[in-house]
Amino acid sequence: MLFGKMAVNTHSMYFNTIPITSRNHRSSNPLKKVLCISAVSSSSPKARFIAKRTESVTVQQLQRPLIEYMSLPASQYSVLDAERIERVDENTFRCYVYTFKFFAFEVCPVLLVRVEEHPNGCCIRLLSCKLEGSPMVVAQNEKFSASMVNQISCSNERMNSVQQLTSDTLIEVTIDVPFAFLPIPVEAIESTGRQVLEQILRIMLPRFMSQLVKDYQAWATGDMSRQPLGTGEI
Repeated sequence: MLFGKMAVNTHSMYFNTIPITSRNHRSSNPLKKVLCISAVSSSSPKARFIAKRTESVTVQQLQRPLIEYMSLPASQYSVLDAERIERVDENTFRCYVYTFKFFAFEVCPVLLVRVEEHPNGCCIRLLSCKLEGSPMVVAQNEKFSASMVNQISCSNERMNSVQQLTSDTLIEVTIDVPFAFLPIPVEAIESTGRQVLEQILRIMLPRFMSQLVKDYQAWATGDMSRQPLGTGEI
């Protein structure tokens, strides 16, 4: 059912002055299974980034109701984009995010997420996050915490021909400010980080919802192949 990984195209985009570049990536390194990764140093100043977004799409119901699709067990989910999503087990997925730039440093997060099944949808929670990219970025892997919740739901009405599918996402990141960033005011770091997260959600969620609707349409018309729809690019 779920899991579309969204990316930008092969050209750079700019979050105001922040370029984002896409990259397909694979890594065999295991990720630590925790709800969030804890910051280590208590002496360093902290910067906190928070972004949230709600995305809704209208879905025309077909022969099989949308609520039945949203109630599928995670074992029947399509990964939607095989270039960026790997199934770890029935409820756990590894997601390779495209590379973006935070100030002058390349960042490529690798997420481990778990799906919690709900009667009218599901909740996708971040278990762990590993940073890849520039050497200074990699060095921050023990110096930040991250959490993400994506609640996906639809109404319980089976008879209505049109349904609303909604995704509510909240991301929060806290970092120890690296030594190289100490001359920069924390407020400026937080503002830039927030802009990056908000723009990522503006790019990712519409593509994710579009792929979700297409997968529902394939399932509702009896297509059992459920081939991934994404190619890793936008």
